[in-house]
Amino acid sequence: MKVVAFERSVQGTGASRRLRNSGKTPGIVYGSKDPVSVIELDHNALFHALRKEAFHSSILDLEIDGKTQKVLLRDYQMHPFKPLVLHIDFQRVSATEKVHMRVPLHFTNADTSAAVKLQGAVISHILTELEVSCLPADLPEFIEVDLSKIEVGHGIHAKDLALPKGVSLVLHVEQENPVLANARIPAVKSADTEAAPAAPAAAAPAADAAKDKA
Repeated sequence: MKVVAFERSVQGTGASRRLRNSGKTPGIVYGSKDPVSVIELDHNALFHALRKEAFHSSILDLEIDGKTQKVLLRDYQMHPFKPLVLHIDFQRVSATEKVHMRVPLHFTNADTSAAVKLQGAVISHILTELEVSCLPADLPEFIEVDLSKIEVGHGIHAKDLALPKGVSLVLHVEQENPVLANARIPAVKSADTEAAPAAPAAAAPAADAAKDKA
C-alpha cells in the first residue's frame, strides 16, 4: 500500500497548526540508523487510508519526495471530536529484521459449525487482534480463525491457530494462551407461571344496598 508524503522544514506548534489549516497533516518517520524525518501528508488521503484495515497492519511503501521506503504505521492522533488527523508516526523496517505487529483476526465459518446450526449457540469474539513476530515480507494482513469445529462451552485459543509460514505469536506471561472466541447457549428467561392474583370482589350494586336498608 502506497503513501505519499513530503519533507517539511518548518516545525513547532504554530507551524503544525498552519499546516493543518491548509489541509495537511504533520508526521514523522523514525527507526533504523537514519535520522528522524519530519514530513507532511495530504489530510484527506490520509484520513481515508486510516479507515482501511490493511493500512494498520501492513508494510507500507512511503514515498517522500520521490524516494520510497518501507514503513509501518506506529501511532496517530485524532482530534477529540472532529474528523481530523492531528499527527502520525511511521517506523522504518528492515527486510532482515523481525517486526512485532498487531494483526487483525478474521473469524470464519461460524454459521456452518454444529454449535450454531444444531444447538443454537452464540459465538462471542473475545479478541479482535493478536501480536505477532516475523520478517516484514511474511507479515500477514490478517489471521483467519476457523470456527467450524467450535464446541459449546469451549473456546478457540491462540495456540490453536494455524499461522502463516514465518509468523510466530508474541504471548505474554499474564495471558499465555488467550481465548479468541467461545460458544455459549444463550440464557432464556423462564416464563412466569404464577397465576395472576384474583380480582377483588365487586361491590354490591347500589340497588341491593338500598334493599338492605329497607
